[in-house]
Amino acid sequence: MAQHRTERADAARNRRAVLRATEQLLHEGGGEHVSIDRVAALAGVGKGTVFRRFGSRAGLLQALLEERSRDLRDGIADGPPPLGPGAPVRDRLLAFLDGLGAIAEGNAVLLSAHEQACAEDKYGDPSYRSWHGHLRGLLGEARPDLDADFLAHALLAVFDGDLIRHMTPPGDPRRFTRSVQHMATALLDGPAQP
Repeated sequence: MAQHRTERADAARNRRAVLRATEQLLHEGGGEHVSIDRVAALAGVGKGTVFRRFGSRAGLLQALLEERSRDLRDGIADGPPPLGPGAPVRDRLLAFLDGLGAIAEGNAVLLSAHEQACAEDKYGDPSYRSWHGHLRGLLGEARPDLDADFLAHALLAVFDGDLIRHMTPPGDPRRFTRSVQHMATALLDGPAQP
């Protein structure tokens, strides 16, 4: 039994090392700089370890994005209001967009690389599905007269890595998030459609 625990600890250590290496390579040279070979070498693990755990370059980027958004996901499910249950839908929507915007503003290079690597199955990505489902539910509750499924996709479409970098000047690091929140507020306050 002790050996089983050691293997699990080693696996967790390797996972952390691989994700740190992925992040370092992203910061050094962007998404084009991330490869299974480079990640494995930098993390000090075998290439097979990376493949078994993550499957592909896209899997690496998905796992890193999932890690970066874990607190947001947990807060939505059982955190305190306004992000968590119990707050009015408008407050929950703005809190969610604030949290997602913070992730986006702090990880724009990761989002760009993730978008490219996962382009063929963007809508099947675990982070995307989670964010979309939450937005769809909030928008559907706030504006049942509108197509909440489409609006959730439309809001998430603005979380484009290049746009985030363009709209996040050094002197105003939360500009992107505020702009998305204003757009969502305008959507909530807009006139009902026939």
